[in-house]
Amino acid sequence: MTLDLVRPAQIAPLNGPSQEERRRLLALERTEPNHAAALAALACLNRVEAPVSGPTAPLAFPLTIATWNLERCYAVEKSAALLAREGAEIALLSEVDNGMARTGQRHTSRDLAVALGMAHAFGVEFLELELGAAVELEFCRDDFNLHGFHGNALMARAALQAPAMIRLEAHGHWFRPESPAHRIGTRCAIAAGVMTSEGPLYLVSVHLENAADAAYRAWQLAGLIDAIDQLGGNVPVIIGGDLNTAIPPGGDLEDETLFALSRERGFERWAGAAGQVTTRPSRVSRAPKGAYQLDWFLTRGVMVEESRIVPAVAPDGEVLSDHDMVVMKVGGFRG
Repeated sequence: MTLDLVRPAQIAPLNGPSQEERRRLLALERTEPNHAAALAALACLNRVEAPVSGPTAPLAFPLTIATWNLERCYAVEKSAALLAREGAEIALLSEVDNGMARTGQRHTSRDLAVALGMAHAFGVEFLELELGAAVELEFCRDDFNLHGFHGNALMARAALQAPAMIRLEAHGHWFRPESPAHRIGTRCAIAAGVMTSEGPLYLVSVHLENAADAAYRAWQLAGLIDAIDQLGGNVPVIIGGDLNTAIPPGGDLEDETLFALSRERGFERWAGAAGQVTTRPSRVSRAPKGAYQLDWFLTRGVMVEESRIVPAVAPDGEVLSDHDMVVMKVGGFRG
């Protein structure tokens, strides 16, 4: 991967295109050249929103880090409470909405960060051109999306250093004629450094492609690690996110070749006990096709004391996402 897929940060909020422009994009013939042109032209897909805010003191070990696919983040306050209950000082998030009717037009990751007193960076994975899937229309009070953003975020109780988005590809997987969704964009990662009591630590929140095979995901991860090495240098790294590893209970982890690749690049994997799943039925995924272990940490240069899977369920029983949270405690740097 070359650094031309790295998108810089801006302090100001991201703004979506006009409703008229979105109608024009929705009417485009779904071809790769049309998608490439739209992706390049849309400013919201080529910047990361990273306000200058939050604590500035270095983080002290041991550190508690969460990674969580929030499935749009329908329940901001309850999701923030679960992160707070687990003591998360860093949160690596995917599938968070910003200006979508289905989630009340909220900037969900920003609202989470405010509730938790964290700095945050947010990047748009997809510009959604419709309100959402049919099952989501019952949650829409408006008949339009304010921004139509769906993406990934990184939050920390420390200042974020040089935040950036790393686009994992330029292909329009979700702009093909057969795609059930109408969207422009690609899978991506949000990356930033933070300062700890032992020195700088590089953090990456990632979401790999599910509409592809294991070899494609391994290719995405290889490109991501190349970019991390160029951006972060030799500092310790923690990658967390939805790797979309389609591994059922009792399945062979090595069927996902990205794990062998990550080991070759010096990374260890973590996600609670072997064979656990990280998916569950939810308000949107009401009849999932199966249960899988999709969500992981990949670490290099840090000492992990424990990792565990936390059910994505509020105290009142509300299911907050179709993905459970994965939480990890890091004791410090190796060596």
